[in-house]
Amino acid sequence: MELPFAESYKIKMVEPIRRSTRSQREEWIKAANYNLFNLKSEQVFIDLLTDSGTGAMSDRQWAAIMLGDESYAGASSYFNMKNAIQSILGFPHFLPTHQGRAAENVLFSALVKEGDCVPGNSHFDTTKGHIEFRKAHAIDLTLDIASDTEAFHPFKGNVDTEKLEKYLAENASKVPFVIVTVTNNTAGGQPVSMECLREVKRISTKYGKPVLYDSARFAENAYFIKVREKGYENKSIKEIVKEMFSYADMMTMSSKKDAIVNMGGFIAMNSEELWRQCSTYNIMFEGYVTYGGMSGRDMNALATGLDEGTEFDYLDTRIKQVEYLGNRLRDFGVPIQFPIGGHAIFVDANKFLPNMPKEECRAQTLAIELYIEAGVRGVEIGTLLADRDPVTRENRYPKLELLRLAIPRRTYTNNHMEVVAVGLKNVFDRRNEILRGYKIVWEAPIMRHFTVKLEKA
Repeated sequence: MELPFAESYKIKMVEPIRRSTRSQREEWIKAANYNLFNLKSEQVFIDLLTDSGTGAMSDRQWAAIMLGDESYAGASSYFNMKNAIQSILGFPHFLPTHQGRAAENVLFSALVKEGDCVPGNSHFDTTKGHIEFRKAHAIDLTLDIASDTEAFHPFKGNVDTEKLEKYLAENASKVPFVIVTVTNNTAGGQPVSMECLREVKRISTKYGKPVLYDSARFAENAYFIKVREKGYENKSIKEIVKEMFSYADMMTMSSKKDAIVNMGGFIAMNSEELWRQCSTYNIMFEGYVTYGGMSGRDMNALATGLDEGTEFDYLDTRIKQVEYLGNRLRDFGVPIQFPIGGHAIFVDANKFLPNMPKEECRAQTLAIELYIEAGVRGVEIGTLLADRDPVTRENRYPKLELLRLAIPRRTYTNNHMEVVAVGLKNVFDRRNEILRGYKIVWEAPIMRHFTVKLEKA
């Protein structure tokens, strides 16, 4: 008999979480203006709002924290992080930042100007926000099949390279760089193939454009290349990662994902000249170039996490838990983005609630219903996140209206996943009774989904 699958770690410390009643949750979400970001953590039983900074660090990471060097300049922790980045990712130059959006702010301050166009695969919220804040344009060139949640494609996160070639041929003068998000979060945590990364680099080089990777979940992307792409099944994750980044000129990373830390990020690049340009902004916005908004102890934990996060056993455990939840939901008939991605399950709210007006925020409505049902907090990846068109100020309605259930690393058990699955099944069973959603009563001028206020429609 084949041995059953088991996690590649054992639990050393636990944190209690609180159950609540349905009536309590109804009161709490109303007081939060129907915005799940406004809930207090103790009002949530299973928190799948994000996998960013919410994972459990290892004994090695906690030990590294105790050895953190808090010198303002030239700390040993900086060099530990520098060595890890160069060894694992291959970039000779880097700047630490306090998280991924800070890395984007620094890099885009150096590279993006008004009127620019940045093509890529489904830019995530902060990426698009930083581009549009500078009165530039994010151009989505993801494969069309990514918007069909029932269709199978092993690498739904890919850039459509034919579209990229055509776009650059017509608009190269407006393009400062090409961006590839690995994995593609907005499309449902879908991976990008090595073949696609190679072709994006070839096309971009043809038109003289550098390639940037948004690398928050690069290790999960490497895992999918290993298990899905021919020719990589016998390569280690670290070998795959090194090849992936050989096709990039620079990267930003929110290290709160695949480096499994609570806070931290960085920019890395091949160009020393670009490093100099970014250094000025890093000092202005983040801190001196050898700490950049991070403590020495956090840099140590990050360096260790980059090593641990690029090991197959860890990634196999992590992604199989996501797969477990996805398969349970599919067993119940719940429509999700398929194939199952790396860090989260993405529920198709358009298929779940097809009779609700799209103007009433289907994915947000579904997120609220799941919270009321089971105390589970997810997040909308849909109309609210898509924001308004920066020129017309009209709402943008994306092809995909998704409820994302992002699973923290090394944090919950499969029993927790079972609660999530049954809770969502219960909502699915009464989906025909959910006919009205929510309307916006207040919103910020950009990236509104974090602070929006809603009321029942």
